Amino acid sequence: MYRLSGFRFLLLSFLLVCVPPASAADEQFQQWVKSFRKTALANGISPQVFERAFAGVDSPDQWVLDKAGYQPEFKAPVWQYFDNRVQQRAVRMGRAKKKELQPWLNKIQQRYGVNPNILLAIWSIESSFGAILDNETVIRSVVRSLATLAYADPKRSKFGRQQLLAALQILQSGDVDEKHLVGSWAGAMGHTQFIPTSYQAYAVDIDGDGKRDIWNSVPDALATAASLLSSNGWRSGETWGYEVTIPKGKLPAGTLTLREWEKLGVKRVNGRTFPRPDDKAELKLLAGRGGPAFLMLKNFSVLKRYNNSDRYATAVGLLADQIGGGKGLVRDWPRSFTPIDHAEVQELQKLLKARGLYAGEIDGKAGSGTRRGIQQFEKSIGVEVQGYPSEEVLEQLRQHR
Repeated sequence: MYRLSGFRFLLLSFLLVCVPPASAADEQFQQWVKSFRKTALANGISPQVFERAFAGVDSPDQWVLDKAGYQPEFKAPVWQYFDNRVQQRAVRMGRAKKKELQPWLNKIQQRYGVNPNILLAIWSIESSFGAILDNETVIRSVVRSLATLAYADPKRSKFGRQQLLAALQILQSGDVDEKHLVGSWAGAMGHTQFIPTSYQAYAVDIDGDGKRDIWNSVPDALATAASLLSSNGWRSGETWGYEVTIPKGKLPAGTLTLREWEKLGVKRVNGRTFPRPDDKAELKLLAGRGGPAFLMLKNFSVLKRYNNSDRYATAVGLLADQIGGGKGLVRDWPRSFTPIDHAEVQELQKLLKARGLYAGEIDGKAGSGTRRGIQQFEKSIGVEVQGYPSEEVLEQLRQHR
């Protein structure tokens, strides 16, 4: 007879006690909902709003927990992060949207002083100009998602409760109904992806229909993004940063004026001058000395209030510059392969999928799933395994159809 070791017996006993079957888990979730109802009503939520919000929400969303617990196999290389966000397709769409929405963008800029190109870049990066809002696999009920995090994710339970209460307050305000209160697994909502508390702080009804509708009104969504930036110190008429060249040798850390940086040998690319040499700036080398260098200004730190990431703020700035007619970086991100554009990445993904090596969306973004598929393909044909979305790999896939 097979006997469990002492350790395995204890482990199995622990799992049987601590991991209830699905039906029991649902009952426990319903008990949690009843308990949270008391909290909601004590914070001014009406019983009717609460009942409508939780109608049909009878169990946690396992997909949300899977997303919350997902850990990438590897941290995205810097080139991958920017290639997936600052692409010619995004530039073309940004320019087209700029023409389409010019009157609204002018109105938003007049009110908040934020460059329209920045707002278009945020819209692109946050929701691919609203395309993700039609993707039912990634857009879910905000109430259920946040209740799931509050109930079942110890790391995010406080966040989940706080945001869930704010979501119920949004419903009670009448800006949106429970059917349309949808967002990401973490509750980020609308075209410009605001969590409920940020929505409460910054949401704007610029189209004048009486609702702050960041889900269906692009003007409201862009004005809400501008409201956030303006409230956090955006400097109208100024840029976010400059690409620069740097001299050999050590450079000081911290903030100096552009004039002081220039005296140290840090120059703007293409021989351009700094329009306001007394502006203070910080040197950023996101890929080390082998990649592009930047002097970041005040507006860069304001962009980080949207997402506290140097990569994110830089991507917004670079994409905004190109939407506005700029030519892109003078010095590319360091890489050991020939890059391909958005349409070619889509072709690569289709060819990988045809071989059963990729199961994700054909989205032109070379994420971890695409790179895994490339690695498996490279291994199958006996070449060095790198996993890069390169011109060389695409050509090999075409030859091995």
